[in-house]
Amino acid sequence: MIVVDAGHGGTDPGAVAGDIVEKEYALKMSNYMVDRFKTLGASVKATRTTDETLTPTVRVQRILNAFGNRPEVVVLSNHLNAGGGKGAEVIYALRNTSTLSRLILEEIAKEGQNIRSWYQRRLPSNPSRDYYFIHRDTGLTEPVLIEPAFIDNAEDAALIKSKWQELSEAVVRAVCIYKKIPYQPPSGQNIYVVKSGDSLYSVAKRFGVSVDDLKAENNLTSNLINVGQYLKIPTVAPTPPSTGTEIYTVKSGDSLWSIAQRFNTTVTELRRINNLTTDLLSIGQVLQIPSTSTGTE
Repeated sequence: MIVVDAGHGGTDPGAVAGDIVEKEYALKMSNYMVDRFKTLGASVKATRTTDETLTPTVRVQRILNAFGNRPEVVVLSNHLNAGGGKGAEVIYALRNTSTLSRLILEEIAKEGQNIRSWYQRRLPSNPSRDYYFIHRDTGLTEPVLIEPAFIDNAEDAALIKSKWQELSEAVVRAVCIYKKIPYQPPSGQNIYVVKSGDSLYSVAKRFGVSVDDLKAENNLTSNLINVGQYLKIPTVAPTPPSTGTEIYTVKSGDSLWSIAQRFNTTVTELRRINNLTTDLLSIGQVLQIPSTSTGTE
């Protein structure tokens, strides 16, 4: 159960810098998230879907009325930051842990954004209470206030304008991890979910990319990966085959022997031309095939 909250709206524009108005991007990102969660089969509702003025009281009522005042309800309150900083932040309620906020920022980092921090903020007059009403007044729900960029920073502003959909998708991925919602990337995105027994090397080999490219695409600082983790697979232009070869992508059920038979060549020749030391293949692996071979299909 997810409530997506587009911050500000109507007579409240939020932060403004150049041609970026916070309420407009908060709404675009929120509507994108709602559509994606619906596609993935998740229970989701929105506090606003148009440029509507909402008082804090009405906004809180819509959050609590969506699925009830329940701790399993996740509230994603979308905003943009301003004030001279750079990077993404997520603020979570005093009653909750940092797990969801951390996951959101980890996925946002995969889109190339700098990560500042995930944190809680207390009301100065009463440190036992949350500073923001979206945390303080939303009962037992689990709200996070997401600020993926500072719009008064030139690099962040360019990022939000060019990649607001990718940043929104990063939040969707994080929530799917957190709520154990089966995830499928949108058309055109290549995402791999880490399975038991996977290593960064085996995933890179499977998709015909280098470990360094895979780490760079996912902003990884080590080779450690976890079961259930989402990895973005970099789009790498195929290496032009050397003279006298063509390209074949390994499919389910293939073996080196069956490929050799299909293309009227030998296992030894396939090993040689692809620098293979074993006969083991991975689905998605790219093999060079001698062009003098004749395929059977």
